[in-house]
Amino acid sequence: MGFTVDQVIPWGRSFDEYLQMFALSEDDLHYSYLDCAGGPASFNAVMTRRGYSVASCDPLYRFSSAQISDRIQLVLPMVIQQVEANREDYIWHQIKSPEHLAQVRQEAMNEFLADFAQGRQTGRYIDAELPHLPFADRQFDRALSAHFLFSYSDRLSQQFHRDAILELCRVASMVLLFPLVSIGGDTPRFLPRLIQQLTALKYAVEIQSVPYHFQKSGNLMMKIISP
Repeated sequence: MGFTVDQVIPWGRSFDEYLQMFALSEDDLHYSYLDCAGGPASFNAVMTRRGYSVASCDPLYRFSSAQISDRIQLVLPMVIQQVEANREDYIWHQIKSPEHLAQVRQEAMNEFLADFAQGRQTGRYIDAELPHLPFADRQFDRALSAHFLFSYSDRLSQQFHRDAILELCRVASMVLLFPLVSIGGDTPRFLPRLIQQLTALKYAVEIQSVPYHFQKSGNLMMKIISP
């Protein structure tokens, strides 16, 4: 049956995973970033510690650190159980086992939780969600979105994806999306049509393979550059 969830879950990746998912070099980090639907990822915390410019937005950020932590602890065993049940759908190379996955994710989310209260106070974590963001046109050099768009394509429509991507293109000069498959590993049927729509609007759309490869079918990133 494959991995399934009945709602968007708080599940955070590490800074190093972000570098691989979006094929970011050290030089790339000097741009200003928006991590949209960032959830409890550690990208913001590490970027800030290194002195780079970053903001993250997610409706999750309306809650307190304790509330988010409680939700993570509720979700964590469910996710690992599903990964274990569908372990043939994953590549156990950098991540060695479901138990190792739990450790890696928990470390990333703990780093987020340690940074969250201060980051929310200083405006780095913003309660906002697609397809309408409270940012100025081209406020950021790059917008990233990991494991939200396309990941939940069984419940988020083609129209939502189009509106969300156009909104990201409004607030950033370049948009990077990863992966291009659902949580269950399926490529959305509307993906080719969506690319056609973006191209017709004069956006440059590029699909490229990236170093990050955990889901067997999920090592492609979409890069969108505004005209």
